[in-house]
Amino acid sequence: MATKRRKLSNPLALAVMVLLAERSMHPYEIAQTLRRRGKDASLKINYGSLYTVVQNLEKHGFVEVAEVQRQGNRPERTLYGITEAGREEATEWLSDLLAVPAQEYPIFEAALSLMGVLHPDEVARLLEERLNMLEVRAASLRGGMEKLYETLPRLFLIESEFKLHMIDAEASWVRGFLTEVTAGTFPGVEEWRTFNETGEVPEEYRNLEDGDVERP
Repeated sequence: MATKRRKLSNPLALAVMVLLAERSMHPYEIAQTLRRRGKDASLKINYGSLYTVVQNLEKHGFVEVAEVQRQGNRPERTLYGITEAGREEATEWLSDLLAVPAQEYPIFEAALSLMGVLHPDEVARLLEERLNMLEVRAASLRGGMEKLYETLPRLFLIESEFKLHMIDAEASWVRGFLTEVTAGTFPGVEEWRTFNETGEVPEEYRNLEDGDVERP
């Protein structure tokens, strides 16, 4: 099942529509609500770009002006509400994101795919550093979530739960890989070491250039 190509692809646009499905708001209020609910940890929220996102949503008929407020000498405020087309778009878009795994390209995966150019001992040192940072990040996030659980429903923190789980899973994998490299049990570690110490490409590495190996 492939995801549908959409008129707007910025996840912030989806967040705006979801909030406006609750009630009409002006852009500044949208930004404040997202930050207050901690969504800035999962979304890039820039006040200036938020206005552009709202304008693009209006151009495509997903939101509309619901009210223009005027209070004394203060500048008027334009409140936006979601349209039926916007509700349908938000529902379909969110359903796709939840159901269909997207092909993403995390930078850590890219680094792992290229790390052979570094000596195994150096890789071990760098991953020890990464592991320490992951453990600190997990502890900080776990502590913050425990406090937030006291005031917010779990539904509003579910993405933080997922993030913590992913950090824990990455730390577990890095820990296991480090053990293999430092103990010398990682398959091909001696060839990897020799390549970095002598500059000579092992025979089995050269054979990979034939293009007969299929990656998962």
